[in-house]
Amino acid sequence: MITFLTEDIKMPKLDRKAVRTWIAAVAASYDGRKVGKLNYIFCNDERIIEVNREFLGHDYYTDIITFDYSEPGVVSGDMFISLDTVLSNSVKFRTSYDRELMRVIIHGVLHLCGINDKGPGERAVMEAAEEKALDMWNNKTIR
Repeated sequence: MITFLTEDIKMPKLDRKAVRTWIAAVAASYDGRKVGKLNYIFCNDERIIEVNREFLGHDYYTDIITFDYSEPGVVSGDMFISLDTVLSNSVKFRTSYDRELMRVIIHGVLHLCGINDKGPGERAVMEAAEEKALDMWNNKTIR
């Protein structure tokens, strides 16, 4: 079950059914994982920094914070996404807002599938996984 929620911000325009299908296809591409309960909480920068400080002890803005509740073979978690940071990153990286939003949405799922991005060489692995997932989205064969 995949839910999309907001906290003090307007819900982004999403084809929720297509996004759910895509997420399930991406998860399945990692050892056949199934989707359990995924909650996407769209928020602003003020909320994401509160979450970052309270739960992770970090004092900086970020685009997504993923809380992993997965069990073997099933991805589950809560993902806070700052739409403010998605917008600023789309400008910074010279990409469309919609593409950046989809990248961040799938970034959290990739973390739940076991892909990290903080250690040596891990960022490149994550970026490759994001590109592969975005290709699936753009290909539209999974929708």
